[in-house]
Amino acid sequence: MKYRSTRGQVSGKGFVEALLMGLADDGGLLIPEEIPVIDAATLQQWSKLSYEELFLAIFAYYTNDEIPLEDLREMASRAYGRFRHPEVAPLKRVDDKLYVLELFHGPTFAFKDVALQFMGELYSYVAQKHGETIHILGATSGDTGAAAIEGVRGKEGIRICILHPHQKVSIVQERQMTTVDDRNVLNLSVKGNFDDCQRVIKELFADLPFKSKYHLRAINSINFVRILSQAVYYFYAYLRLQDQLDGAEVNFSVPSGNFGNIFSGYLAKRMGLPVGKLIIATNENNILETFVRTGLYQSGEFKSTHSPSMDIQVASNFERYLYYLLGEDTAAVSEAMKGFQETGSIKLDGELLEQVQRDFAAYGIDNASCLSTIEGYNQNHNYLLDPHTACGISATERFASDSGDHRVSISFATAHPAKFDEAIRLVDIQQELPAEIQTLFTKEQHQTVIEQQKEEIVRELEHFFKL
Repeated sequence: MKYRSTRGQVSGKGFVEALLMGLADDGGLLIPEEIPVIDAATLQQWSKLSYEELFLAIFAYYTNDEIPLEDLREMASRAYGRFRHPEVAPLKRVDDKLYVLELFHGPTFAFKDVALQFMGELYSYVAQKHGETIHILGATSGDTGAAAIEGVRGKEGIRICILHPHQKVSIVQERQMTTVDDRNVLNLSVKGNFDDCQRVIKELFADLPFKSKYHLRAINSINFVRILSQAVYYFYAYLRLQDQLDGAEVNFSVPSGNFGNIFSGYLAKRMGLPVGKLIIATNENNILETFVRTGLYQSGEFKSTHSPSMDIQVASNFERYLYYLLGEDTAAVSEAMKGFQETGSIKLDGELLEQVQRDFAAYGIDNASCLSTIEGYNQNHNYLLDPHTACGISATERFASDSGDHRVSISFATAHPAKFDEAIRLVDIQQELPAEIQTLFTKEQHQTVIEQQKEEIVRELEHFFKL
């Protein structure tokens, strides 16, 4: 297995090289040169595997044996041994047609833990093998930062800096990041929104001398290892229902902001998983809904919502999907992304738009509908949803109603409701916060509030990296 860039100027990279490169040196995103296809017989054999065993089985197709199996097994065991549920990602039945995949049982109560606890172990392993200090740099709309910090805090050979939008994440999300008092962790609270943070991160990774000088590594979903780690739970969810599905396809509804989680589902589908429709659930920052419905990909006015992790206009992983949509034509991808940089939009129509609509459905859920769904599921099913999960459930219902497609749907619960208690209290629901979250409010915070200018951010980074 080798990896190439969506823009064609980087190719032939191995698994570890792809991990360390993160964003490709030509500004594109790394993808496998060939996606392995899993046949029905293998899927049947996988049906009884534990989460860790399935993880290793899928990764075996991508790692080229560059990391010994036993080493991978130990890393996976340490990463997933920290989860509060023995299944890692349990599947809960709501009714005959709707299941919820709970992805919030990791140490920071969000789906990002599923990939990032393993990636923390992997980066630590590679740092020790290479004998170098790795500097991880990332931006977060809330959950990535906490999960990434938790995955690498205190580890030898790693420093991590996370940018988050100042006062635009939930109180719990902020405190999960900023109450960490480890010398290898820097939190920069940027006066702007997530897209401002993400733009600076991509510019710094595109600055090859700066990237090389400080051994910059990515932990955002621009890193393909994160995408692959997330694809595992699509397989795991389907396999829990395989016997009753009898080969039938299943729909997945995924709260989406940066397009990474939903792209992991697209990857799983290309690998042979019987996926029907991938339903993109967004909020009022609905650039992805507009794209699926009209073919126009164009950022709009940023809006703060009850689901802040999806308060994103420019979705980094969109480029990976565009690569496959354009027939793996790297020149066409490069031209499209250059046009997006210059004009702020991409427009598709005809057969390309028809293909998009075969792959995806998309729904932007407004604040009122989000809260209504939380209230309704709490009353009717005694099941408390966080705001992002509520958007996913609402999108599932709307798709079934609009399309008449009543296949079994699996909707992702991407965060524990305790992380967004501000929204939960708006519908007069009192929840008991887990002890790990309650203690956050007793700890001192450690963060640097900074303007969004790239030069200021670079100064902070260079000082931190030289400590």
